[in-house]
Amino acid sequence: MSLKCSAASSALSKFLSVKQERVTVFKVHNIIIQNCTCTVLPTCRQPRGSVAASGPAGKKAKQARWEENGADDEEEAAAGAVEEEITVPAPVSMGKWKNKERVLIFSSRGVNFRTRHLMQDLRTMMPHSKADTKMDRKDKLFVINEVCEIKNCNKCLYFEAKKKQDLYMWMSNSPHGPSAKFLVQNIHTLAELKMTGNCLKGSRPLLSFDPNFDKEPHFALLKELFTQTFATPHYHPKSQPFVDHVFTFSIADNRIWFRNYQIIEEDGSLVEIGPRFVLNLIKIFQGSFGGPTLYENPQFQSPNMHRRELRQATTAKLREKQMLKDLQKLKRAENKEMPTTDVTEDVFATPAEEKPVHIQTEAPEPGQDRKTRKPKPFKRRRMQMSH
Repeated sequence: MSLKCSAASSALSKFLSVKQERVTVFKVHNIIIQNCTCTVLPTCRQPRGSVAASGPAGKKAKQARWEENGADDEEEAAAGAVEEEITVPAPVSMGKWKNKERVLIFSSRGVNFRTRHLMQDLRTMMPHSKADTKMDRKDKLFVINEVCEIKNCNKCLYFEAKKKQDLYMWMSNSPHGPSAKFLVQNIHTLAELKMTGNCLKGSRPLLSFDPNFDKEPHFALLKELFTQTFATPHYHPKSQPFVDHVFTFSIADNRIWFRNYQIIEEDGSLVEIGPRFVLNLIKIFQGSFGGPTLYENPQFQSPNMHRRELRQATTAKLREKQMLKDLQKLKRAENKEMPTTDVTEDVFATPAEEKPVHIQTEAPEPGQDRKTRKPKPFKRRRMQMSH
């Protein structure tokens, strides 16, 4: 089967009319023929044992054979076109990319491996994201606005690690705000979960929000911020024109729970893909990474206070155990029965002799006073040497 544009157009124009307004597919002699500039010629089946004609004589013979059977082929093609006509819509990539949202995803120094894997999973799920090197802890948060401007990004997800165990996430609309600060808890990455769900890399997601997002004003603001940050822009160059997974944001226990599910094409059921994490809202600021506080969560408790309360509870528990032990010792000492006295214990004991009591009836003789006593003469004693 050879591709010859000029010869094909002259041969097919006699028995096949092709409309240029839409893409129409015909099936002629088990060969798909499209209205493109390059058309595939249908092959004529030759009897077994015959020698194929070569050169211009063979081409003329084939053309004559096609002209003879042109009327029959035209009727068959017209009949089959009605039955097997398929209209293909215009490709999705023909649209114009208008939403220029770009998200910068990076972190501070000191993050652990779990946070690093979580950032990589988010970059994989969000084709409109960009990466950057880790930021030094000594730098101010306002420097991130300049980094976003350099990277040509208007949204930012910044992960800040403290004490190598606490992870905070800043979500900001750079450079004018607003911005929100969260405490990230219960992180489970894609490699850790090993879920059965799967989706196309770069495909656009659906965003599903809990109905409670519309009841509170601060949750409504976060909903708009999540929508602009996590939604892949339409006709983005790095995105795929498919929707096969959904991002779910749910509110439970005054926290935001993130889940990623695959949409099964057969029955429309959901299978979790991952990753998953929980966001505990701390504050919402008017500016980007600072400014006046729009909302502060009254139920938020810092991880330091939480760990302190756990230590105090453990200490109180140990003290209570020690007090119970002391009380048990006192009770045992009180309830301890004294041994009964033996009556025959003093049978063989010899009583002590009683001395007569002497009563002095006369006054004692006066003794010499120390002051009136004569001093004894001092005599020097020589040491006798032993011979």
